[in-house]
Amino acid sequence: MKAWLIAEDSDQKSPKMQLAETETPTPGPGEVRVRVSSVGINRADLLQVQGLYPAPPGFDPRIPGLEYAGVVDAVGDKVLGHQVGDSVMGLVPGAAYAEYIVTTERELIGIPEGIDAADAAALPEDFLTAYRALFIEGGLQAGEWAMVRPVTSGVGMAAAQLIRAAGARVVGTSRSRERLDQAKALGLELDLDAIDGEDGVAEAVTGATGGINVAVEMVAGDRLNDTIATLRTEGRAIIVGLMGGRKGEINLGALLMGRRGIKAMTMRAQPLEERIRVAQVFNNRLAAMFTSGRLRPCISRRFAFDDAVSAHKAMAANEHLGKIILTL
Repeated sequence: MKAWLIAEDSDQKSPKMQLAETETPTPGPGEVRVRVSSVGINRADLLQVQGLYPAPPGFDPRIPGLEYAGVVDAVGDKVLGHQVGDSVMGLVPGAAYAEYIVTTERELIGIPEGIDAADAAALPEDFLTAYRALFIEGGLQAGEWAMVRPVTSGVGMAAAQLIRAAGARVVGTSRSRERLDQAKALGLELDLDAIDGEDGVAEAVTGATGGINVAVEMVAGDRLNDTIATLRTEGRAIIVGLMGGRKGEINLGALLMGRRGIKAMTMRAQPLEERIRVAQVFNNRLAAMFTSGRLRPCISRRFAFDDAVSAHKAMAANEHLGKIILTL
């Protein structure tokens, strides 16, 4: 099969991938093989190619990629719930940049009715990351305020839709006023135009909302204190990314006096049992909302599978609004 392999001399200054032939995997007991039709691009993929975010033990470190969609191509022994021809998608800790992928049966997510397989790879990572941050880790309830920073990322666009679907209220921020306007044009109904990096963001947010109950934080770094300042008493900030840097000072007094909380989460380094649990969250709670149209994929650009290097360059430029996907 064809797969994108990270070059041995790839590093942060000169990241390299090469399209090459490699062995087609065979499913073992309880596993299925999927013929991939589309692959979602994530920032973690860029970091892995740069040598900054290696795959967890047990997964091919040469092939990046966390999410895919396709058709079941083969099943191993003891597979009970799926058969050849099923349309599926899912999250994996690595190796999705390939024509075929093997995964455990219980990690599979059915593609919702009405969603094309070419678009389905835009769903698992963004919507499950956002759902877990907002509702499992953050405990967001109907009527509460949530802030998404930045709302113009793939996870941000998914979070905004989930917040509205839950009957909660959303504040979105971005570094670009133009991209916020584009997000509004997609019907996200952002309640506040707050631009990351400008003074007064916290004051503007708290003035408009009275304080945030749950903040989904993908910037962090030295802007984390701004996010903490937007939280109301016992508000929660959930860190899911470090686009603003890995280090920053925290105002511990603001945390203590406001009884505010900070959690951090990743989707990639979860044990198998947790990966199965979040897959079932999609199957049981989110799939019907895609079929009904309450949720929808937000795709920025599509690239041919053979053009994955250009897709990485497009993501690194930070000019996309929504998901970048590869199609096979």
